[in-house]
Amino acid sequence: MTTIKEIAQESGYSSATVSRLLNNDPNLSITADTKNKILEIANKLGYWKDHQEKKIRPTIALLYRVNHEEQLQDEYFTSLKQALISTVEAESLQMKTFYDADDLIKHASLFQGFIGVGAAPIENETLKKLHEVLPNGVFVDTNPAPELFDSIRPNLTLTVKNAIDLFLDKGYQRIGFIGGVGPKHDHIQEVDVRATAFAEYIKVRGKSDELMFVNGPFSVANGYKLGKEVLAKCKNKLPDAFLIASDTLAVGVLQAFNENNVNVPKDTAILSINNSNVVKYVSPPLSSYNIDQQEMIDMALNMLTNLIIQPNRAHIDVNMNTNLVVRKSFVPKK
Repeated sequence: MTTIKEIAQESGYSSATVSRLLNNDPNLSITADTKNKILEIANKLGYWKDHQEKKIRPTIALLYRVNHEEQLQDEYFTSLKQALISTVEAESLQMKTFYDADDLIKHASLFQGFIGVGAAPIENETLKKLHEVLPNGVFVDTNPAPELFDSIRPNLTLTVKNAIDLFLDKGYQRIGFIGGVGPKHDHIQEVDVRATAFAEYIKVRGKSDELMFVNGPFSVANGYKLGKEVLAKCKNKLPDAFLIASDTLAVGVLQAFNENNVNVPKDTAILSINNSNVVKYVSPPLSSYNIDQQEMIDMALNMLTNLIIQPNRAHIDVNMNTNLVVRKSFVPKK
């Protein structure tokens, strides 16, 4: 069994300092470099294998990446950020926020790990540099580098399948999908997982994927544009129901439908994803799949702590299920 004394001897710090750190003494004041070195030696000597009941309180960074181009989409990530800040404060952890990955790379030695929040593009080379200097990282809701870092994300594939099943269970035969394009990564345009899941599963259920409208960003303005496109193409024969990939798009679609006297859910039903605050106040209020942000944050912090004390373990990508919050735009069978 690895002892405090052995860690102290190899790290060059006193047994008292090592003991206070590993026992989470809130009054201990040491530099990040000292903390990093002691934790590195503790990991190397296998201290945590014999003390699995102990938790550490690492000093962490938040890498917060948003575009500031779409208020409702930013609201989602702002809410994630606030949930993280509140949890960190409640657990007496130390955290500093960075808005640029290069800036975090410069200050990496001050931290034991980081949490990534936001969907703004980040280059592969930057991610590799970040991994070299701060390999312990967990991304929340996105996963730009699954080979380098851990992540926790909502299970959007299962969400899409559930929505299709609910529509078909209600008797709707013509089901449409409205979505945006996926993120760009290293200048490569990715396909959004919700659109892919819809195209595949609607065929599995024996229906056509011809009623898909996928283009542009996840914004209210683009949702309005896509809503107009739907009306122009379908005219007086709208699909029985639509799954819309995000609340931001759904708000814009509703604006277009309301301007053209389309009655939701009488003329067409709508299900959306994210359950942001605004969906309670649009007309009609949207039934939307809720993403439990607090649970994602809690899991991300647990994953990061585990990664810090087991830095050589395989990286993991965890999917968390969503739950439907029913409002007037669609009411499934009871």
